[in-house]
Amino acid sequence: MSKDAIQEIMENLSNMECDQTIPKNIRSKIKETMGILVDDNINISLRVDRSIEGIGLLADDPNLQPYVRMQLWSIVSQLESK
Repeated sequence: MSKDAIQEIMENLSNMECDQTIPKNIRSKIKETMGILVDDNINISLRVDRSIEGIGLLADDPNLQPYVRMQLWSIVSQLESK
């Protein structure tokens, strides 16, 4: 995965993390995911796998607004395709 691809995903996650309409616990998990993606001590494929797993768990939250769920699945799609 290229640095540009990671940067684009990080920007999308950052926008979600700053969105006050998203529940605080979800924003906190998004911030954790961002930390995983930028951790250079971990192999990139492992970082991507961990991020996909974490975002997938977030998207399964029944209290999540539909538009947020769609944003999360869009990010998963970006991670899987890169």
